[in-house]
Amino acid sequence: MLSKNKRVSFAIISMILLAGVILLINGSSRPVKAGTDDIYKNMEILTEVIRLIEKNYVEPEDPQKLIQGAIRGMVQSLDPHSSFLTKEEHQELLTETKGTFSGVGIEISFKDNALMVISPIEGTPAYKAGIQAGDKIIRIDGKLTNDMSLLDAVKAIRGEKGTKVNLTIMREGADKPLEFSLIRDVIPIKSVRSLLLTPKIGYARISTFQAKTAQDLNTELEGLEKGRKLEGLILDLRNNPGGLLSQAIDVADLFLDSGVIVSTKGRNSSQDLKATAHKEKVERNYPIIILVNGGSASASEIVAGSLQDNKRALILGTRTFGKGSVQTILPLSDGSGLRLTTAMYYTPSGRSIQASGIVPDVELKFVPPTPEEEKEKVGTPIREKDLKGHMTNNTGEEAGPQKTTEEKETGKKVKNLIENDNQVRYALQLLQSWNIFSKINSNS
Repeated sequence: MLSKNKRVSFAIISMILLAGVILLINGSSRPVKAGTDDIYKNMEILTEVIRLIEKNYVEPEDPQKLIQGAIRGMVQSLDPHSSFLTKEEHQELLTETKGTFSGVGIEISFKDNALMVISPIEGTPAYKAGIQAGDKIIRIDGKLTNDMSLLDAVKAIRGEKGTKVNLTIMREGADKPLEFSLIRDVIPIKSVRSLLLTPKIGYARISTFQAKTAQDLNTELEGLEKGRKLEGLILDLRNNPGGLLSQAIDVADLFLDSGVIVSTKGRNSSQDLKATAHKEKVERNYPIIILVNGGSASASEIVAGSLQDNKRALILGTRTFGKGSVQTILPLSDGSGLRLTTAMYYTPSGRSIQASGIVPDVELKFVPPTPEEEKEKVGTPIREKDLKGHMTNNTGEEAGPQKTTEEKETGKKVKNLIENDNQVRYALQLLQSWNIFSKINSNS
C-alpha cells in the first residue's frame, strides 16, 4: 500500500494526466472559462475513487493500470471508433497500416452493443473458415464479449502465429451459436488483386486501404490496360473495412479528372478538408461498376460515394456499413496514443453516410450457389472438338493458341468467380450490354 504522501502525489498526477487529455480533446490550451467547475468536481470524484480503490480493493492494483483504465473508459464512452491505445497497441496499429500483423484476419466493431464482424480479410484464417460480415462474436475463448472494450477484443483475438483462438458466433438465420477454432497466422495483406474477365473487361479487388493501395491499384490497372482498350471495369469493394483516408482519395482520383472527391468537417477548422480530383495523364473513360455490401465501410464508402456522385460509376450490391466518421491517431508523450473521432466526411453532393450507408444504384444480394447448382457444374461439357474424327477449322488447326499453365490457372479463377458469384456475373452482363448498346447508338 502506498504511503499518504505517495497517495497525494498519485492523486495530483492522475488529475494532471486527465486534464491533459481533456485539453487535447478540446484542441486548445486556453484558460478555463467560467462554467467548467463541474469538470474539476468530477475529476476530484475520480481521484477519490482511485484513492478508495487503492486503499480498500481486495487486491493491490497498479496505479498506472487504474489511470489507463480511467482514460480508456472515458474515451470509449465517446463513440465506438474512439479509443485509448497503450504504447504496444499504438505501435501495433502503426505496423498494421503498413500491411502486416498476426491474428485471424477480421475487422470488428461494436454495433448495437454487440461485437460485430465488419468483414473478414480475404485469404486469412477467418475468411477460409467461413466467418462472414455481420456475424456477432459473443465469446472469445469462452469469455463473454459484452463487457469487453473494442481494444480488449482485438487483443484477445490477435496473438502469435500458430496459436489457437476459439470464437463463438451468432449468425442471423442460424438456430444456435456457431463455434470456430482458428489458428492465428501472419496476415500479409495484399490489398489489390486483378484479372481479366473477358479480353476487354477487367476486374480489380481492393481488400483494404493501406499505405500503397492507390499505387498498387494503378499498377494493376496498367497491367489490365496494356495492349488493349478496356471496355469496362468491375471494382470490388465488398467486405472492405476501410483504412487510410488519403488512400481512398488517391484511389478515387485514379478515375476522375475533375470535381470534389470528399470533404470533411470537424470541430476544429484544421480538420476541414475538401479533396478534389486532378487531371490524370492516363485517360480511363471506360464504364465502371463498383460492388459493395454491408462489409464495405469507411474508405471504401468514400470511393463508392465519390464515383457515384460524380456519375463515374454504377454501384451494385447491398447497402454499405455506414461509417461516416474520420479518426485521427494522436500520439501521447509516453508513446501511447489516442484514436479520436475528429471529423465527419461528406460525399461530393454533401451527403453524410453516417449510419445510413451508401445505397446502391442496383440492389442485388449475394446468393451463394446451392448444392444442386454445384452438382450441375461437375464435369466438362462435350464440345465438337472432343468428338472422334471431328473436322478442323478452315486453317486446318485447332482454334486459339496453346495456353500456359499460368494462363490455365487464371482461366479457372475467372470461371469460378463468374459461376459462383452472382453479383460479379450480373455486373459483367451489365458491362457487356452497355458496350453493345453503345455501339448500336454510335452506328445509328
